[in-house]
Amino acid sequence: MKRNVLSSPRGPEAKGPYSAAVAYGNLVFVSGQGPIDPATGEVVGETVEEQLRRALENVLLLLEDVGSSLEHVLKVTLYLKDRDDFGRANSVYREFFREGNYPARTTVQARLPLDIMVEVDVIACIPEE
Repeated sequence: MKRNVLSSPRGPEAKGPYSAAVAYGNLVFVSGQGPIDPATGEVVGETVEEQLRRALENVLLLLEDVGSSLEHVLKVTLYLKDRDDFGRANSVYREFFREGNYPARTTVQARLPLDIMVEVDVIACIPEE
């Protein structure tokens, strides 16, 4: 199997010594995505809901651009600045992932870069044609 570095022309650029995503075989490992507006490179959103929505939209853009989708996400790690935001984050999460097709998930409270409220990384697969 071959390892491929992936990126999205529509998603935020990787700002550091990491790749936006790496594929190995048909698995895609997406680096942590935060509430960054791809057009401006700026943090957006004043609430955890707004920030998580933007972060998941960034994940979606990247997955679509590499031939996958949210339906093919196998594992999610959700990082929250404040564990008290868990319920509000779940309400947004349900907009993107549907019951009956929920991926495995871990939620962690963490100090995040740029003082953002949320970050998301995923492992997905690229479906075989």
